[in-house]
Amino acid sequence: MGIYEELQARGLIAQVTDEARVRELVNTGKAVFYIGFDPTADSLHVGHFMALCLMKRLQMAGNKPIALLGGGTGLIGDPSGKTDMRKMLTKEQIQHNIDCFKVQMSRFIDFSDGKALMVNNADWLTKLNYIELLREAGPHFTVNRMLAAECYKQRWEKGLTFIEFNYMIMQAYDFYKLYTDYGCNLQFGGDDQWSNMLAGTELIRRKIGGDADAMTQVLLLNSAGQKMGKTVSGAVWLDPEKTSPYEFYQYWRNVDDADVLRCIRLLTFLPLDEIDAMEKWEGSELNKAKEILAYELTKLVHGEEEAEKAQAAAKALFNGGPAAEIPTLLLKDDDFENDEIGIIPLLVKAGFALSNGDARRAITKDGSIKVDGRKITDPFEKFNKSVLAKGEVILSKGKKNHKKIQL
Repeated sequence: MGIYEELQARGLIAQVTDEARVRELVNTGKAVFYIGFDPTADSLHVGHFMALCLMKRLQMAGNKPIALLGGGTGLIGDPSGKTDMRKMLTKEQIQHNIDCFKVQMSRFIDFSDGKALMVNNADWLTKLNYIELLREAGPHFTVNRMLAAECYKQRWEKGLTFIEFNYMIMQAYDFYKLYTDYGCNLQFGGDDQWSNMLAGTELIRRKIGGDADAMTQVLLLNSAGQKMGKTVSGAVWLDPEKTSPYEFYQYWRNVDDADVLRCIRLLTFLPLDEIDAMEKWEGSELNKAKEILAYELTKLVHGEEEAEKAQAAAKALFNGGPAAEIPTLLLKDDDFENDEIGIIPLLVKAGFALSNGDARRAITKDGSIKVDGRKITDPFEKFNKSVLAKGEVILSKGKKNHKKIQL
């Protein structure tokens, strides 16, 4: 089985412009491919996870990845899949985010000895003269065709700014530059990027002509994994300072039964025959599958040692034992009044409630709050500073969210 066939078996491929050409490129290690990452935060998150795993798989098969950091397009904002205009970031904020991305990407991709490239599209986009860009790319796009793109239609009624309207041209120009400067012959993206990716292929074909069409095929990866990155408490980050290894482990340990095997196929590097055997699992065996998923992905992102710790902490908590790796809620002296703190401010400080009212509802209506396994029913309950100072008290919301309280 070639790498292309493996990607198909794992459910990663949704659509391809020329399947025979793409198969030949990736199976023979001749693909120089790129995936773009707009630096909208200072950490990659689960939404980027599948793309990083895909780049790792293809590199292991001898292909060359280009991680395109959107220092230029990030100044504009991609309207794809968005209901509102993205918040504008400064150049300094974007550069800081890019620096953070570089560190995290190196855990997945080998950039040594030219095996992969990391490129910032600000290097060419910010140097473009507007008139020059209009002459360079403008004649190859019609407004009618651009407005027919799904990413624009979704925003049409609510309002699409002119600056966002330019994003398709920017992304198309990216592929053109990567093709001419780095020999990039393949691009990957989620289904919300399909129109933008085709625009890049079209721009190269029109400007270069000749054999360009045969060398700029587009492969669309299944974006199911890109939609896994949101939980009640917000995004699941790859930065351990934002989402601890334990929280990361617990996120995957608590996926729905219906999703666990799909996630194992999409995101882990376990052999396909092992995964096929799991298809027969049901009932309690699915919990074992979830543990495998959580362990494998935590190991991939945070390393084997952290994965072992997170797994041990999760099992210890489940069995009522100590949980050293549970995320910590740090309290200060001024959080206490007369050496006491109420359960409601505790929940808000832990991020388990958005407001005092939200915390009160979790106690009185949901019944989801526990302290050291004891259900809390009184919203006015208070805890003494001397008790919390021991650092052994566990605050829980439901079965998935736990924090150890420390001063």
